[in-house]
Amino acid sequence: MNILWVYAHPEARSLNGSLRDAALKQLRVDGHTVEQSDLYAMQWNPVVTAEDYAHDPTERFQVATASSTALAAGTLAPEIVAEQQKLLRADAVVLQFPLWWFSMPAIMKGWVDRVFVEGFGYGIRTSDGSTRRYGDGMLAGKRAMIVVSMGGSEHTVSPRGINGSLDEMLYPIQHGILFYTGMSVLPPVLVASADRMAESDYAAAESELLQRVKNLPTEEPIPYRTQNGGDYDRRFVLRADLEAEDTGIRVHTAP
Repeated sequence: MNILWVYAHPEARSLNGSLRDAALKQLRVDGHTVEQSDLYAMQWNPVVTAEDYAHDPTERFQVATASSTALAAGTLAPEIVAEQQKLLRADAVVLQFPLWWFSMPAIMKGWVDRVFVEGFGYGIRTSDGSTRRYGDGMLAGKRAMIVVSMGGSEHTVSPRGINGSLDEMLYPIQHGILFYTGMSVLPPVLVASADRMAESDYAAAESELLQRVKNLPTEEPIPYRTQNGGDYDRRFVLRADLEAEDTGIRVHTAP
């Protein structure tokens, strides 16, 4: 497989850096081709600007329209095109980051904002005018997985933990970005209590991550309901006969 590993941590000598290095080594040992986007090392600019799209500064800047126009015209900034090409080459995409304020670091969010432009990440339509998203899209057929570290204990992101469950916390990324663009999303890898690990704790975390990357080609994805699979009505609301007594994000995962 071709693997794209997108990494967002400012310190290469960190726990995250060590885990990343071990995982990439394992993937190569297993015969995979690995590309990496180390966003801090690349000094990735997370800010969307009109210059990304060679937009005429005398015209009002509408981001979606400008981005799709630039995509079609081949005038996207070269660093954006390079990241899109990495995504298109990949069979699987791994996002690795520390959990900062219940989300990914701003530099990684800016990678998404700039790379997943209209016509590439969203706004893709079929010949009959329907939208390709939530299980379909430009990145359909690819696999995706999150590797996330957090300072808090695993108990705090359990189903009754004060932070909310890990699935709920990562839902905007797993469902709203990765699945939205068509990818099949694998369960995340959580590295909890990251700032107070003993050597034995690190060994366990590394072992778990290496096993997960070995299983990357075959692991069962989260069974999110696809938009066009028949579970939603014309308003994109879940059918009344499905999960009739439940609400919230849980209903969008099939039992």
